[in-house]
Amino acid sequence: MSVLTFGPATEAPAALRRDAALRRDAALRRDAALRRDAAPRRWRVSQRLLGFGMLACAVGMVPWLVVLAVTLPSVTSVPHWSAAWVGLDGMEALGLAATGWLLRRGDRRRCLPAAATAALLLIDAWFDVSTAGSGGSLAEAVAMAVFAEIPMAVLCAVVAWRAL
Repeated sequence: MSVLTFGPATEAPAALRRDAALRRDAALRRDAALRRDAAPRRWRVSQRLLGFGMLACAVGMVPWLVVLAVTLPSVTSVPHWSAAWVGLDGMEALGLAATGWLLRRGDRRRCLPAAATAALLLIDAWFDVSTAGSGGSLAEAVAMAVFAEIPMAVLCAVVAWRAL
């Protein structure tokens, strides 16, 4: 293979520079693919086993859900009710702040707090509606879910999805 050199007064032709850039990019992609394929096989095996274990746990939860539906009381008193709600809303605020901060920085790790915040917002909407009394408090909970929590959850999910 011959090597062409160009002095300071001359510049490599555009086609030659483009060809060199394409070869360099192809080599980088090939190296990245080799590193990705060289991931330890035991991780791929353990990943499959972990996936199987999680699926088994999901199936195993079905009888537990039936037990809960049958045995839980319809009315209960909770001593730290306000702390639970303030804690949930505080976690949502932290998740939104972390997502916004990472989003402004252009950091792809924003998918982590965005996905977690989407889940928290949906949980908040679910529990707001399911624990609300009748009348005005139920209407308020549904309005908050429909116009605030669910749209923000969808937005966070889209941010998380696009960062992947």
